[in-house]
Amino acid sequence: MTAIKHALQRDIFTPNDERLLSIVNVCKAGKKKKNCFLCATVTTERPVQVKVVKVKKSDKGDFYKRQMAWELRDLAEVDAKDATKENPEFDLHFEKVYRWVASSTAEKNSFISCIWKLNQRYLRKKVEFVNVSAQLLEESVPSGESQSVAGGDEDTLDDYQELNAREEQDIENMMEVCEYAISNAEAFAEKLSRELQVLDGANIQSIMASEKQVNILMQLLDEALTEVDTIEAKLLSYEEMLQSVKEQMDQISQSNRLIQISSTNNSKLLDEIQFLVNYMDLSKGHIRALQEGDLSSPKGIEACINASEALLQCMNVALRPGHDKLMAVKQQQHLFTELRDHFARRLTNHLNNVFVHQGHDQSSTLSQHTAELTLPKHSPLHRDLLRYAKLMEWLKNTQREKYEGLSRTYVDYMTRLYEREIKDFFEVAKIKMAGTTKEGKGKFGLHGSSGKLTGSTSSLNKLAVSSSNSRRSQSSSLLDMGNMSASDLDVADRTKFDKIFEQVLSELEPLCLAEQDFISKFFKLQQQPALAQGENTDDSDGTAHSRPVSEHRHSISSEKDMVRQMMNKIFQSIETELNSLIALGDKIDSFNSLYMLVKMSHHVWTAENVDPASYLSTTLGNVLVTVKRNFDKCISGQIKQMEEVKISKKSKVGILPFVTSFEEFAELAETIFRNAERRGDLDKAYIKLIRAVFLNVEKVANESQKTPRDVVMMENFHHIFSTLSRLKISCLEAERKEAKHKYTDHLQSYVINSLGQPLEKLNHFFEGVEARVAQGVREEEVSYQLAFNKQELRKVIKEYPGKEVKKGLDNLYKKVDKHLCEEESLLQVVWHSMQDEFIRQYKHFEGLINRCYPGSGITMDFTIQDMLEYFSSIAQSH
Repeated sequence: MTAIKHALQRDIFTPNDERLLSIVNVCKAGKKKKNCFLCATVTTERPVQVKVVKVKKSDKGDFYKRQMAWELRDLAEVDAKDATKENPEFDLHFEKVYRWVASSTAEKNSFISCIWKLNQRYLRKKVEFVNVSAQLLEESVPSGESQSVAGGDEDTLDDYQELNAREEQDIENMMEVCEYAISNAEAFAEKLSRELQVLDGANIQSIMASEKQVNILMQLLDEALTEVDTIEAKLLSYEEMLQSVKEQMDQISQSNRLIQISSTNNSKLLDEIQFLVNYMDLSKGHIRALQEGDLSSPKGIEACINASEALLQCMNVALRPGHDKLMAVKQQQHLFTELRDHFARRLTNHLNNVFVHQGHDQSSTLSQHTAELTLPKHSPLHRDLLRYAKLMEWLKNTQREKYEGLSRTYVDYMTRLYEREIKDFFEVAKIKMAGTTKEGKGKFGLHGSSGKLTGSTSSLNKLAVSSSNSRRSQSSSLLDMGNMSASDLDVADRTKFDKIFEQVLSELEPLCLAEQDFISKFFKLQQQPALAQGENTDDSDGTAHSRPVSEHRHSISSEKDMVRQMMNKIFQSIETELNSLIALGDKIDSFNSLYMLVKMSHHVWTAENVDPASYLSTTLGNVLVTVKRNFDKCISGQIKQMEEVKISKKSKVGILPFVTSFEEFAELAETIFRNAERRGDLDKAYIKLIRAVFLNVEKVANESQKTPRDVVMMENFHHIFSTLSRLKISCLEAERKEAKHKYTDHLQSYVINSLGQPLEKLNHFFEGVEARVAQGVREEEVSYQLAFNKQELRKVIKEYPGKEVKKGLDNLYKKVDKHLCEEESLLQVVWHSMQDEFIRQYKHFEGLINRCYPGSGITMDFTIQDMLEYFSSIAQSH
């Protein structure tokens, strides 16, 4: 390092009149290790400038070059990073912070020490040193130390002192007096030495002359010391006095502090007492209401409600720590518990009596509704009981066992009451249905039912003991119906059944909704919003606890389950009775399932819109499944009947019974399902039925012996096409087109097959002509064939004079008339088609004669006009 220092001094700093004082080998922190040197220098000329110079080795050779320089006065702070541990890192804060890492801690410390000394000497301690050891921050170091940065240079720096202005002036004056001072320095030095000795002698003499004054000064000092001792003694006495005052003040301060603590404690005690009095004191009026309040009058109920709420607030007070150990608090809590238990017993007994009393009142009015298809209304009972709703809520929060016991009592009682009412109500409905069936179908039998009507025993008994007015009305109805057709009676009975079923559902719906609404309000089981943090509840001892949100949500779910369970038990007979009623209606007439499906679907849809989770919605949904199953069974029964149809071998087929049944079913279904919610079920049933109809029509046509197959297919598909066109059923549009196509095809086939008989020989002759042409014989050369010459043609034509043709057509008309049925009225349509086909064949024969026998003059014995007259006269004669 010494060699580098001398090289730097020689090559870089001496040419610039600078002296190198300290050097340190460094590299930048955090970057690639590119070494350089930081040098502390001073100028040799005045005024002295102190700098920190960065020197770097040149990339092109082994010489060094000056890269950057900073004035020491611009240095704001030196940060050595750690004052206790060896750390080569340090920061220099110029206009920005430069972070360096020295090659050794000793070099760093030597460089920082040099900077500190230059700062002390030239900058008047302007630079701030941070995290620097105190050993480095010393202005002078022992002379024997060998840690100097540059040998004797630092010692020279320590001995050197700058002259002030006065010293410079004195030296100049002296040198002016001694002009030879510059030319003869030794003589000048000797002169100065002699004058110095003279001054030293004068000083010694002056000191010896002033001994007396020194003695006087010493005497004065002794007196001063005596005075100081006196003052110290007084100060000690004063201090003792102040010490006693201090002790008294300390006592006063301690007393004031105790008074303040006592006042604070009294204030807190008053707050606690006021808290207990305000929140745990129950008024005498409330106590009296809880003990002996009237639970039957509105004012008494209101007073009991207010008292119970006040008691609940007192019991739910969140006591502060330690309150539960106070005797008064324990006594008050015991009083609250006794009042709660006593009032809960009174309330439970009273409500039990109310249930029984109201039950007797309801039973007395039950007989008024047995003859009518209506259910008793329980709104008076609900209105009377709802006055106790708040008390039930109080009972629910305080005495859960008694609350649940009351709910069970109410459910048991209402179950028996509703079971009687619903059973009687459905018995009346069954009687009315059975009565309708007996009136309307006793003469004509059941339609769409596979068996005879067998009502329940109770229904028949009820029917047997019907009132005389009912019998007279039934007799008159039977007389009126005697003049009506079976179809009219079916429509009337089904309409009446529809009204009865609708009335049953309309009576049940408000009853269930009203009861569920009452249970939710009376037993406080409706949904409530969950609290944000939790809610307070209380144990049997009256202490309050916090219930978290998750527990509260679970309680809401359990309350919904409780409502569902109560409704299921109270109305446990509804679903059974409805299924029984549905089975009866299906047994009376399987087509009743259409009415029931529409009505039940509508009521389920209405109930789900009101409350999807209600008991009514769930129950009606279950019953709807049964109705849908009966509907599917009805469709399957119709299809089975189609497959089992047997036709007579001796009579003509005509319109098949299941085709007529499908028409009746479609007309009835379109009337019932107009604007219905379950239209999709009907469309699916339509598809099944129409495919079965198509399949079985073809089956019967293939089996028919009396009636030609084309006639069976033509008439029945024409009937199907007419029905579908009239009803305009959108889902059967493809089947309507298919029916029209089948009808047209079989009409054409029947006409062609029938028309071959009147001119049979003529047909055979021209078929032979066409065969020869097809074999390659030219048309004009056919007449030269032996079997098809002109003479043969004239012979065949002579066999069919006009009278014979007319006679053959007349026979054909009679045969067609025997084949066709009267219901469809297709005779004229078929006859007109035959006319068109006959004319077409006539023109075809004429064309062959003109082409194959040109110029022969051969013509038929009758013209087209003759044929038109034949067809017209035959049709008019029949």
